[in-house]
Amino acid sequence: MKVLKKTFIAIALFGAALVSYAADVKPYVEADALPDALNYYPAPPDTMSPQFMYDISQYMWGKTMRLDSARAALAVAQAVETIEEMAAMFSEPFGMEISAKKTPAIMNVLERGIRTLKQVGSKAKRHYMRRRPYDRFNEPTLVPAEEERLRTNGSYPSGHTIRAWSMAMLLIEVNPAAQDALLKYAYEWGQSRVIAGFHWQSDVDASKVLVSGAYPSLHTNEIFMADMRKAQAEFKKLNAAAGKAAAGKAGKK
Repeated sequence: MKVLKKTFIAIALFGAALVSYAADVKPYVEADALPDALNYYPAPPDTMSPQFMYDISQYMWGKTMRLDSARAALAVAQAVETIEEMAAMFSEPFGMEISAKKTPAIMNVLERGIRTLKQVGSKAKRHYMRRRPYDRFNEPTLVPAEEERLRTNGSYPSGHTIRAWSMAMLLIEVNPAAQDALLKYAYEWGQSRVIAGFHWQSDVDASKVLVSGAYPSLHTNEIFMADMRKAQAEFKKLNAAAGKAAAGKAGKK
């Protein structure tokens, strides 16, 4: 219950910050220089297709997963949208606390990198304006406070999954040794959107492809490459210091 309460408070407190986020953080690469999902990725499944039947089966699977209180709590916790909240949650699989205070260089590359990559979903969302599962079935989600706002926000692709997959990709470049843990956590983040009732499985799957397709564009930007080198150097320095501290404590035992 503490996790649920904390998440609802976070959503309320950071809602206003989300409005100004796009204006305050400059992307490394503008949207028109990124791959256009409408030109290479399929439209959402037709409602009479076998693929949509799979979407429905996954929606039903998600509702059964809500019976697992721990998994349901995780799905609610992963409903946050700010980079700060996400970074705090990704700290465990990353292997180090990520915050503006502790890791400013890493936070900078996350903020600008995600600001860049999240652009890949905007055009498709507006173009398809796919109806969300909870709205289609007129059923409750795990985060009721978000339901009304998201009814007018297209379901395809999933913005939360785009941000989570982007964060994982960026953090893997900073700390490759954590790649398995980061990808697993980002995968679970996407599935949380199905479990919470906000997205179809195909929304989530599309998001990961769109991010992966756009990620190489970051490497064409010299500022990104310079910022990534700073983030990598920051991680190596802090990781080395943590290793020495741990060795020192072990030696005193």
